[in-house]
Amino acid sequence: MTGHGPGSRAPEPLEVADGVFAYVQPDGGWCLNNAGLIVSAGRSALVDTVATESRARSLRTAVLSVAPAAPAILVNTHFHGDHSFGNFLFPEALIVAHEDTRAWMARAGLHLTGLWPGVDWGALRPALPELTFRERVTLHVGDTEAQLLSFGPAHTAADTVVWLPRQRVLFAGDLVMNGVTPFCPMGSVAGCLEALDALRALGPEVVVPGHGPVAGPGVLDDNEAYLRRLRVLARDGLAAGLGPLAAARAAGPGPYAGWVDAERLVPNLFRAYAEERGEVRGSHLDMDELFARMTEFHGEPPACHA
Repeated sequence: MTGHGPGSRAPEPLEVADGVFAYVQPDGGWCLNNAGLIVSAGRSALVDTVATESRARSLRTAVLSVAPAAPAILVNTHFHGDHSFGNFLFPEALIVAHEDTRAWMARAGLHLTGLWPGVDWGALRPALPELTFRERVTLHVGDTEAQLLSFGPAHTAADTVVWLPRQRVLFAGDLVMNGVTPFCPMGSVAGCLEALDALRALGPEVVVPGHGPVAGPGVLDDNEAYLRRLRVLARDGLAAGLGPLAAARAAGPGPYAGWVDAERLVPNLFRAYAEERGEVRGSHLDMDELFARMTEFHGEPPACHA
């Protein structure tokens, strides 16, 4: 496989436990997400796909390099296109997701592509989940048990993690990022914090985040600290009469300046402000407007190297 993006190394399947693989796309920025693969007893299941046709073809090649056949099951952790646009290149798979993930995926369509018209998205074709669930479901991939657990609103209105209790491996989707700024304007700061508590209680030894390198359980604490800072900034900003954009400018990214896509502080603060004002979790925020405010804060549109 050839590399993608400026200065990035080529993504490839990394075996994190026996028959369990993480497919990590550096550097984990906008639309450079991770996927996962479970292989056992001649069967396989894929966790998420990727954003563009070309990246999805590379993912398929990588999957077939370690799996005996194309995956029979594909789990989407949430509706965002970087985790689901490549679904159509796995026609053999039954696509599984939370019922609200399917609804949001149908509603959003290919909207994400309009935010970065310069990206070569390819000839994408939406492929919606065919099997949905409400709270949790257990898959048996050969000899491997995979528990699908739902949370939300958190990162989005409905998020799913894939937990392998025997291997102690957690595919966390975008509820967890590593060295990459969390993103919760479509969900809930409080919901993310509750989800992190629940994930910590599982006792994972390996965490495959939605973006960024594979990590240990300490990455849950890192994400929690970021989210708690958001709450403090929102409370202090409201007390000072500052709006979210002004509060972001006053505070800056602070200790998280080195994290990829630090400009997400702005839309995250809009969500934190909404919750501090008592709005329900997941209440509507105009994402196009938030993208414009984030661009204003950043001085240019956020970079997407998908």
